[in-house]
Amino acid sequence: MAKLSNRFDFVYIFDVQDGNPNGDPDAGNLPRIDAETGMGLVTDVCLKRKVRNYVQIAKQDTQGYDIFIKEFAVLNNLINQAKTEEQNDNTLTARQRLCNAYYDIRAFGAVLASLAGTNQGQVRGPIQLTFARSVEPIVTLEHSITRMAVANEKDDTVNRTMGRKATIPYGLYVCHGFVSANLARQTGFSDDDLQLFWDALRNMFDCDRSAARGLMSARRLIVFRHDSILGNAPANLLFDRVTVNRTSADVARSFSDYQINVDTENLPNGITVEQLI
Repeated sequence: MAKLSNRFDFVYIFDVQDGNPNGDPDAGNLPRIDAETGMGLVTDVCLKRKVRNYVQIAKQDTQGYDIFIKEFAVLNNLINQAKTEEQNDNTLTARQRLCNAYYDIRAFGAVLASLAGTNQGQVRGPIQLTFARSVEPIVTLEHSITRMAVANEKDDTVNRTMGRKATIPYGLYVCHGFVSANLARQTGFSDDDLQLFWDALRNMFDCDRSAARGLMSARRLIVFRHDSILGNAPANLLFDRVTVNRTSADVARSFSDYQINVDTENLPNGITVEQLI
């Protein structure tokens, strides 16, 4: 697989309608929010989880594309196994074996400290994401729901269970991301791995449907490609070229209430831009 030789910065824009894009466990699973501005938030951890889930589906049973951070995984066992393989065959270190075997370690990095004493340190991943932040303040709604069935026979005569469900009517979110070619070379993250990451951002919401999340859709993926490993322009100046504007004076309830513009005039030398969505 070809080594990554270019730095990338990207803007990822997605929306949610009548759903909870990222519940906050410290607030009764209400949608995450910036308390000072009212803007909605979706954590980088939430987005990386969806990428991992997509890769698990798209590359199941494909060697080199297993997922390290997944449900029911016992991380210490995986680390110790890699260390044992290193001792039996010292052609690769345990860190290299883990990077080769697990896509999410190659992409996002991982802390490889085992409680059993096998400490492989920390792997810094080439892909980093910011929190996604909504373009405008969001409105959190709570809905009363009922359950008609009961869990136990003794509850058959009591009133049906009441519960609560939190959603936002609509929110358009913007996330910024970075791909370091230098760190990619340290983990073995390749051009093919990067293409899989772009595919995940395009399609991961379609593999992650649930009643709680409503209708979530990827709307734009704007990628700035640098002609060098270190980069040809500061990321913030490139991100400033992407603007989101309202197209109506009404309360926003759909993607058509916004217009996204990308300024491609007079780009810095060594920078090309591509819209993958």
